[in-house]
Amino acid sequence: MAGSWPARGDSGPAGDGERGALTLMLAIMFVALLALAGLVVDGSAKLNDAEQANAVAQEAARAGAGMVDQGNAYATGAFTVDSSQAVAAAQAYLVSAGYAGSVTPVGNDSILVTVTLTKPTKILSIIGIDSMTVTGMATASLVTGVTGPGT
Repeated sequence: MAGSWPARGDSGPAGDGERGALTLMLAIMFVALLALAGLVVDGSAKLNDAEQANAVAQEAARAGAGMVDQGNAYATGAFTVDSSQAVAAAQAYLVSAGYAGSVTPVGNDSILVTVTLTKPTKILSIIGIDSMTVTGMATASLVTGVTGPGT
């Protein structure tokens, strides 16, 4: 019978070109969903690490900025940060907290601390991103006396 329909389950010669297309599409979708899950999980971990790096930098800067140059304070009555003591105090805080970073004096009354964290990724390592690095920075200044209205 001319023009008859192919038997059920037989896609005919034209349908063979699409065999496995669904499998390929599912494989591509799986990789895309895996990358998206990695962005969510590892991205939120990176945000937490950035917050932690900033907090540690702030604490280390406060520890350093509190180091007053006592000789200058007694001699002139002016309070300034003792740069060498400030750097040592901030570095000591970083070491005791278990972090690495840099400490830089800024002027006579401030200190800048930079903390860098590198953590391994949990999911993104599957697609070749093995670690993420975050940096936290903070500056603390020595403030003396009471400041504000009425002073």
